[in-house]
Amino acid sequence: MTRIAEVLDGFFDGGLPVRLAAYDGSEAGDTSCPYTLEVTSPRGLAYLLTAPGDLGLARAYVSGDLVVHGTHAGDPHPMLSLIAGNTDVARPGPVEIVKLMAELGVSHFVPPKPPPEEHLPAWRHKLEGLRWFLRHTEERDADAIHHHYDVSNRFYELVLGPSMTYTCAVFPGPAATLEEAQEAKYDLICRKLDLRAGQRLLDLGCGWGGMVRFAAREYGVHALGVTLSREQASWAQRAIKEEHLDRYAEVRHLDYRHVEETGFDAISSIGLTEHIGLANYPAYFGFVADRLKPDGRFLNHCITRADNRGSGRAGAFIDRYVFPDGELIGSGTIVTAVEDAGLEVQHHENIRRHYALTLAGWSRNLVEHWDECVAEVGLGTARVWGLYMAGSRIGFERNEIQLHHVLATKTVDGQTSYPMRHAFGA
Repeated sequence: MTRIAEVLDGFFDGGLPVRLAAYDGSEAGDTSCPYTLEVTSPRGLAYLLTAPGDLGLARAYVSGDLVVHGTHAGDPHPMLSLIAGNTDVARPGPVEIVKLMAELGVSHFVPPKPPPEEHLPAWRHKLEGLRWFLRHTEERDADAIHHHYDVSNRFYELVLGPSMTYTCAVFPGPAATLEEAQEAKYDLICRKLDLRAGQRLLDLGCGWGGMVRFAAREYGVHALGVTLSREQASWAQRAIKEEHLDRYAEVRHLDYRHVEETGFDAISSIGLTEHIGLANYPAYFGFVADRLKPDGRFLNHCITRADNRGSGRAGAFIDRYVFPDGELIGSGTIVTAVEDAGLEVQHHENIRRHYALTLAGWSRNLVEHWDECVAEVGLGTARVWGLYMAGSRIGFERNEIQLHHVLATKTVDGQTSYPMRHAFGA
């Protein structure tokens, strides 16, 4: 008689360093491990057998057919750190598949319907053959942003904390809180941009308006932010009024490509480049150069890969459950694209370890407010967030992904007021 746990353990090169359990009572893997992965239903087994690697594991986990014991669903980091890098299933060959079908039943090799949290709109099915050629149209970008950012403002308040900032913080010291670190991040960006009272700032992909409100409040600039998320824009507009910043700050629900104003003293792009698409870098950074006044400054803050090889496309789990159509590439490609747009790169900094700490803070918030988060967005979505934040944290910890600041100026005829040495400090 085939024992399910043993079959699954055999699909992973060298087996998994955790305890595996299945609904047929079988066990395999490291039975001394404090963490257990339990397949609780035939549907969960079918997910694992019919979808490769991370995608099958994610589907089973999000649907509740794969349960993790020994760690909280809001932060599976301890368990995930053991198996990360060892989730690629060795797909059985035709002969072995026939044998497994006979032993387990053909039904386990029929792909179940994906969980509702998976991002696969009808038009994507119809145009699957053209999907990569149609990436990053305005309609498709709006749909992708809606999938991730219009979950629930209340959910984001619970996970992100009072700052409502969904980008990497900068921790001034080991004892700094998440809120202190987010404020330190905004202040660092303001100093890098050399913001001064009365100047005009454009913040692309402004989220809930954190940068816009901070720059207006603390530096006295006139700040305009744009976001494709209607929910973010609504929340930010309300916060601007509540903080009496109407004279200085504005957030629009708008695609950045439709910003008509020009002559900005500074432009910030904090966490937007990941959604732009590599093929659109020339147009994006060209847009930035066109909107800056001569001698203006630009700060690009984005997640990057640790190298500049590959297509930049995300894995199946991230693409279908977290950031549809998201693309990452190394910082060298970012720098090249910025320079090719005619901007002069002045400073380049990697702060990846700060993002690992940021994600740990968000995971703690999710665990602390788990019941309310589940009530707000549903158990499946809460599981997606716990899994994605834990996995991302591991990526930053292991230098698989990074976070880079690239600071540039619109230098005309070699003339620039940028100092001979950086003046913004640490």
